[in-house]
Amino acid sequence: MTAESDAPTAIAAIDIGTNSIHVVLAKVMDQGRYEVLTREKATVRLGSGADDMDRLSDDAMDRAIAALSRAAQLAADRDALVVAVATSAVREATNRKKFIRRAAEEAGVNVEVISGLEEARLIHLGVLAALPVFDRPHALIDIGGGSTELLFGEGDEVMASRSFKLGAIRTTRRFAPDGWFGDDMSKKARRKAVEATRAHVASTLAPFVNLVGERPVDVVAGCSGTIETLAAMARAKTGEDPRSSNGLVVTRRELDAVVEDLLSVTSLEEAKALPGMDAGRADIITAGALVAQGALEAFGWDRLTISEGSLREGVLQEAQARLTGEGMGHLADLRHHSVEHLLAAADEDPAHARAVARLSLDLFDGLERVHGLGAEHRELLEAGALLANVGLMISHSAHHKHGYYIITNTDRLTGFNDREIELVAQVARFHRKARPDESRHEEFASLSLVDRAVVRTLAGLLRVAVGLDRSHAGKVGEVAVVVGSDDIRVKASPAEPGGDIDLELYAGAARTGLLADVLGRRVLVEAAGGE
Repeated sequence: MTAESDAPTAIAAIDIGTNSIHVVLAKVMDQGRYEVLTREKATVRLGSGADDMDRLSDDAMDRAIAALSRAAQLAADRDALVVAVATSAVREATNRKKFIRRAAEEAGVNVEVISGLEEARLIHLGVLAALPVFDRPHALIDIGGGSTELLFGEGDEVMASRSFKLGAIRTTRRFAPDGWFGDDMSKKARRKAVEATRAHVASTLAPFVNLVGERPVDVVAGCSGTIETLAAMARAKTGEDPRSSNGLVVTRRELDAVVEDLLSVTSLEEAKALPGMDAGRADIITAGALVAQGALEAFGWDRLTISEGSLREGVLQEAQARLTGEGMGHLADLRHHSVEHLLAAADEDPAHARAVARLSLDLFDGLERVHGLGAEHRELLEAGALLANVGLMISHSAHHKHGYYIITNTDRLTGFNDREIELVAQVARFHRKARPDESRHEEFASLSLVDRAVVRTLAGLLRVAVGLDRSHAGKVGEVAVVVGSDDIRVKASPAEPGGDIDLELYAGAARTGLLADVLGRRVLVEAAGGE
């Protein structure tokens, strides 16, 4: 590249795994962000060669090269930088040089073969981009086709990590070479295979368990198609059909129930028909489930939080950082940047949005001992306030409803899980007009009782804040809250000495109804210094 203008504006991250090849094409943004343009997946089963997975078959190579050729064309169409990494199957293959040569000559893709520890590190970056765990001690498990990666982290620092030969394909071929289902495996043989698999998983993980000891973690992130499929099966048992799996929690009990279902079916077709099953993984998912179950038992974890961010997203993060020269510290504030990104794209008056957000947070902080909500809810209020008017890009009429649709359907809110996005959207949706009502608003009625109370409180605060910037001119500066036994007084000061804020005081007072109902006290809005 001869000049800054020659820098790529897009990145194609390619993850060449044992089971599948994944491609994520993303537009390069500023502040370490990227916008995903498209995702592609091809099931190539690179690990379907020799029994010990030490050689790639010609057929498997052909499938992989065809998939890489399609990925290269996809990248070329967007003039994207291609970053391709290969994991367990290629890493262990004695003929990997042949594959790397074919990929370069036939598909035009330069493949980097990465170690298991490097794979774990990149997966970690992908998890940090998908889940809000940057400032919390956390662990991750990624079950691939050939290997399983485990990592303990704090911030973006890796405290301990290992790569184990416990992939779903590898484990299936070792303990159930003829498959987990059907006439070729009797009940007795299956029971022995399951027992042998569990013993193997436990003995393989034991040295790492002893090394890390009883390291406390707040969140255990589960990555990969295997774990996402197990999560989908767990949710299907409850009748849920979430828009995405990111942020979903699967308990150990739920995972145990899925394993029981897998061990109760007698044919591959029956397994494919299980609710939530990815038919392309049905023949290997039992092994993956036993590995996941064994890891939770070995480390004493009681739940997994699903992360849609994994190796390919980590590759994107790394490539983005290299292109822009930025470090990875931005991930700590990734959620806020993603909200600002959507705000900039959809709101013609971001200054008003920021003023309303500031006033909302002043009210939240001043009333903290009354509403009893915490830092998580404060962040959701800020996001809802910043995005309250994004629906104006569609129409002023009913823009609060349009905003709800935009927030719940955008792919720009990185780092929020489905529940958090829903709460942000509902806070924004109820910043004006009708109050949230279970009998009238289906989306509100679908929330838990606790989350309904949260939405009512945050929307009540937001309504008053919107009134306090009625002129869209940032006329109100500081807001103080005085909590009395019977009432709450919101005291507003002008941003400029002697400034006229009568309209803001009137509009703020007119919007106190919901907040007063939620808090059970009169809410008065008045000028600071008044009685």
